[in-house]
Amino acid sequence: MIRKHFAGFAASALAMAVTAQAFAGTVTTDGADIVVKTKGGLEVATTDKEFSFKLGGRLQADYSQFDGVYTRNGDTADAAYIRRGFLELSGVLYTDWAYTINYDFSHNSGDSDNGYFDEASLAYNGFKPVSIKVGRFDPDFGLEKATSSKWVTAPERNMAYDMVDWANSHQNGLGLQASSTFADSFYASAGVFSKDTDDTDGNSVKQVNGRFVFAPMHDAGNVLHFGVNVASRDVSDTAFDSRYRTRMGMRGVETLGGNDAGTNGNRPVLGGSSTSAAGSYDRDDAYGLEAAFAMGPASIQGEYVARKTKADASNLEDIKGHGFYVQGAYTLTGEARGYKVGKFDAIKPANKSIGAWELFYRYDSLTVEDDNITTASLTRDVGDAEAQVHTLGVNWYANEAVKITGAYLKAKTDNVTNATAASGTTPARRTGDDSGDGFVVRAQYVF
Repeated sequence: MIRKHFAGFAASALAMAVTAQAFAGTVTTDGADIVVKTKGGLEVATTDKEFSFKLGGRLQADYSQFDGVYTRNGDTADAAYIRRGFLELSGVLYTDWAYTINYDFSHNSGDSDNGYFDEASLAYNGFKPVSIKVGRFDPDFGLEKATSSKWVTAPERNMAYDMVDWANSHQNGLGLQASSTFADSFYASAGVFSKDTDDTDGNSVKQVNGRFVFAPMHDAGNVLHFGVNVASRDVSDTAFDSRYRTRMGMRGVETLGGNDAGTNGNRPVLGGSSTSAAGSYDRDDAYGLEAAFAMGPASIQGEYVARKTKADASNLEDIKGHGFYVQGAYTLTGEARGYKVGKFDAIKPANKSIGAWELFYRYDSLTVEDDNITTASLTRDVGDAEAQVHTLGVNWYANEAVKITGAYLKAKTDNVTNATAASGTTPARRTGDDSGDGFVVRAQYVF
């Protein structure tokens, strides 16, 4: 219902703008002069920079096809869905206040009926260089998460993030965060968040996050970046989803509302349980390291992420996991990736006729130790579960608004498979697929 009302509001606003263009006479203001920019969205600001608003958005349409461990029966499945459909409104109020409202109309990230607010926040910037933000927004954790989904290199962020999706997702909660970029080379943030999972008393899960970045080289095509991250949440007396699971870079296996592979999509569980009872665990902690280097059109980056879910019940063991990725990219047409302290930014084509062409390769690895698994099941053997994914792809930045991505993925697992089994095999799961292939094509438009 909210999505429908918001869409109606957007349509009405557009109609009013067109009508004003067609019939308005002289426009006057009682304050500072106004500057209107229409490149890359619609931006209106006063010349004294005291007030402004910018209307923009992004649309990402994906088609993917995959088989093997990516599906429950091993046969080929596909998915076609809107990955993101954002309408974004941001601006400045009374110089020191900034607001951001991003609504995602995509069923992919919301549910089968509604979109959701990806961000709705208010920030106070009067204590420069410190900014204080409150509202709904994603906690700070990781280089790829800090980089906009418009400008991450591969279609999906690295596999290690799947294991700690709570660490850098708002999960319908609210937060308070202080952040600062200082001395040109440093970025730091610290925040506290209240999530939508409740304990037995009805208190929401509380989480703290921290991130620190040092970038002694911080210009496009000349980047040296190091970072450290930490996140911790209190899950004592809380029934929660403790699973360590992953889509292995293939969103189409399960999209949470968009078109996907349905019941045949396989999202392997490497450890934990979807129904951990209250009192089972005490704390959930995540740690991360990040590094990046860029010289001209070439860049390399990587992150290491670890998670530990500390047991509270005497009959349970801690669950531990760690993962990493290494990614290399090269722009054949010579452009450098944009960079702002703490995150990468867009590639802007120098040649408007052919655009910018970027090749990339990424290797992901994820390992989970869950000693609570003492008996083999249809899809999980005893011992550490592992998953690796190779991703090879190309990005075509046709212009500053349109980006086309194509990527091939090759996955391999150990001690975890899909549910495929030959009749009469004991144990049945040992005939399940432990490898799979897939490809993803994305068309993106931003304004």
